[in-house]
Amino acid sequence: KAPSGGGDDEDTFKILIATDIHLGYLEKDAIRGNDTYNTLEEILEHAKTNQVDLILLGGDLFHDNKPTRRCLHSCITMLRKYCMGDSPIHFNILSDQTVNFNTTQFPWVNYQDENLNISIPVFSIHGNHDDPTGAEGLCALDLLSASGLVNHFGHSHSVEKIEISPVLLQKGSTKLALYGLGSIPDERLYRMFVNNQVTMLRPKENQDEWFNLFAIHQNRSKHGPTNYIPEQFLDDFLDLVVWGHEHECLITATRNEQQLFYVTQPGSSVATSLSPGEATKKHIGLLRVKGRQMKLDKIPLKTVRQFFIQDVVLTDYEDDFTAETPQATKKVEDLCYAKVMEMLDEAERERIGCPLTPEKPLIRLRVDYSGGFETFNTSRFSQKFVDRVANPKDIIHFLRRREKREDPKDEVNVDYSRVMKSAAVEGLRVEDLVKQYFEAAEQTVQLSLLTEQGMGKAIREFVDKDEKDAIEELITYQLEKTQRHLQARGVTTEQDIDAEIQKFRDSKKNTTEEEKEIIEVMDRARLHRLERGETSGDRDAPAYGDVTMDSDEDTVPIPAPARGRGRGGRARGGRGRGRGAAASDPKPASRGRAQKASAPSQSTSILQAFQDKSQRSSREGVTASYAEDTVTIDESDED
Repeated sequence: KAPSGGGDDEDTFKILIATDIHLGYLEKDAIRGNDTYNTLEEILEHAKTNQVDLILLGGDLFHDNKPTRRCLHSCITMLRKYCMGDSPIHFNILSDQTVNFNTTQFPWVNYQDENLNISIPVFSIHGNHDDPTGAEGLCALDLLSASGLVNHFGHSHSVEKIEISPVLLQKGSTKLALYGLGSIPDERLYRMFVNNQVTMLRPKENQDEWFNLFAIHQNRSKHGPTNYIPEQFLDDFLDLVVWGHEHECLITATRNEQQLFYVTQPGSSVATSLSPGEATKKHIGLLRVKGRQMKLDKIPLKTVRQFFIQDVVLTDYEDDFTAETPQATKKVEDLCYAKVMEMLDEAERERIGCPLTPEKPLIRLRVDYSGGFETFNTSRFSQKFVDRVANPKDIIHFLRRREKREDPKDEVNVDYSRVMKSAAVEGLRVEDLVKQYFEAAEQTVQLSLLTEQGMGKAIREFVDKDEKDAIEELITYQLEKTQRHLQARGVTTEQDIDAEIQKFRDSKKNTTEEEKEIIEVMDRARLHRLERGETSGDRDAPAYGDVTMDSDEDTVPIPAPARGRGRGGRARGGRGRGRGAAASDPKPASRGRAQKASAPSQSTSILQAFQDKSQRSSREGVTASYAEDTVTIDESDED
């Protein structure tokens, strides 16, 4: 409902709503490098022009977990330019701010800080791209929070139970309860909702007088049995839910008829993938709240680069050509050329009168070549549009319909190219691919010690955050824990060991204990990296302790006899290809490919893996310097 009276008065909250800005996305691209910065500035200009009371961001302000210096510098500059000033703040905070802003040493809203002059407060939750990491649980938003530019709220510190305490705001007679929940792995949050471990606190008095606004950053669409959050999980006392993470712009508020609240999905302000959901026009929202009534106006963004996507199914053009037609591939290429030209002409027409819109659009043509057709050279095709499109390297995307679903019985028959292709289409994550792989190859290469969830998280840390020790640390940790379990049980025969290990592994699947183990393993991996003076490959990260870094290759003290091939004693070889000998696995000095480390063959039984326990040193409680161990350089292609 629209606020009565229709105007802006002393009782009406005006809130600018945006999500998924992904600042810094493709910032090194010659054409698209400034897109996210231009759009953030436009969003802040709208906030200033409309004289909003506050800005609400629904997560993923940054695209990277560790934004570059340029990215942070640009963000801080724009926030200081548009959000600091002499304009008075017309609302008060009534809740306990030490609970609301629990990630900073300055637990109060920034406009109440006597050292700052804030004209537009920014309230933001974190997303899955800029999520808190490390032993301190910090993220890029916490840097902005410590500098007084952003109010970071909605951070939950527990993996077992969540209590969401609202930021209580009052402007005139209007009372607004602002709830927020930063991004949490969907499977974990789903399980916590099912087990009634998520509680949304409410004011004790006059609960019906509050307008309840909730910002969340999770999967809204169903990606798997538990890999999303159903709207029905949320409390029915809410009035409006601002849903982040989903990039399709569905900003018009829709009513959930079961829970009787409204949901708005602003979507992203930049296209981070060439998918149909990103092709919808980008908007932000201007929300007015007066009493228990609201009105949401959508504001189109003019600095967003145009994106056009079209599907072509070649079998639909059988009147013009078929796979057996002479020069069929040439005819397919001509058809694609005509389709791309149509989209370019449409982009040019739409851009007339919009000087802020970037000149070169994004173009994607998805070509289904099922039916015996052959693909053509996309690189040569793209050369025709280098000066007219922003993504000349990936204009054409060939795909085939899957005619029948295979049910592989062993690893040999698994078509992993299809697994990867379907993952790209459906937007699966690293954990999903790991789970899919082991489900397909369950009979022959089933995991014995590790769970799919643990391995998936470790691989994601390795891929997304360059945490090179994550996988090795997970394996070492689980090996030690399984050894202790078997010793406590007193099993000795190979058959009993296999059965006990399977039982022990299954007992931890999808439990809180497994979540805690994964977190502990990741913390140990980071600790080992910091002990060596490494910074996870991040050039912009500060030095730790007394370790200084003059290049992107970090040095550690290495005994002279253990040097490899004259690389200056680097611990990771050239670029981290081979990691040398771990502290728990001593091996003789080698010369890269000339002498590989011995590894147990695939036929090694589980019993043999546990027999020589005396030769394996535990990593638990390691405090000695790595300089005491024999460190070698292994530059082979096998880590």
